[in-house]
Amino acid sequence: MTSPECSFDALLPALRSAGREELLPRFDGQLAVSEKADGSLVTSADHAVDRRLRDALGRLFPEIPVLSEEQSRDAQQAALEGNGRCWLLDPLDGTTNFAGGMPFFAISLALIDTDGVACGATYDPIRDELFSVARGSGLWLNGKVPAGPSPEEANLSRCTALVDYKRLPHRLALALVTEPPFRSQRNLGACALEWAWLAAGRAHLYLHGGQALWDSAAGTLMLAESGGRDSTLDGSPVFRRSLQKPSAVAARSPALQDAWLRWLAAAS
Repeated sequence: MTSPECSFDALLPALRSAGREELLPRFDGQLAVSEKADGSLVTSADHAVDRRLRDALGRLFPEIPVLSEEQSRDAQQAALEGNGRCWLLDPLDGTTNFAGGMPFFAISLALIDTDGVACGATYDPIRDELFSVARGSGLWLNGKVPAGPSPEEANLSRCTALVDYKRLPHRLALALVTEPPFRSQRNLGACALEWAWLAAGRAHLYLHGGQALWDSAAGTLMLAESGGRDSTLDGSPVFRRSLQKPSAVAARSPALQDAWLRWLAAAS
């Protein structure tokens, strides 16, 4: 059987069709919305994409477990057991945006193996932008290398940062609000898509207080393949084969990451 890594490009049209046929009609139409136990939202669109893509993965790669955001925690943990390959699926990244009518959301899929993230993709149906990546092959946007600007030199004052404040330690969040080291800040509300935008050069810095494995898996590989760097606030790798939610600190270049981490350590 052809390896999943070699067959990943064949899955990309399935992400695009799921976004266009399951998400877009529901974005403008009838949508059932409910709350999960943790207070986060889930919609009929999440479930529709989840069913469609899990069915496709099951048919194509029945030997590889699928971990989806919409599964129970027990099912998610079972998919992670062992050190073999596993699909990570976020059927609707940015559910709150989607439910509220804000056009910033995506589908994200990644394959992990014993060496980390092997390949991944994030699809934004509003802009018809499909970001894809494979280990050692670089980042692609709609089949082409993104034409974003080169990383800035290590000067935080000229940077745009993507920052989610609500999960950060209070002292650090206060310092970022009152004495920000960067030129401008955004919080767009869809982690996987934010990672893709960072990797493509649409922002320079990233900071998040805690996110799930499916939020960051594809994006961390996209950033690495674009020459960027990431870590947690304590300096460990963001990617880990765990349901824990680590913090994420990232930048478009190693020099920027070093400067960003120094500032964050001093402010904490």
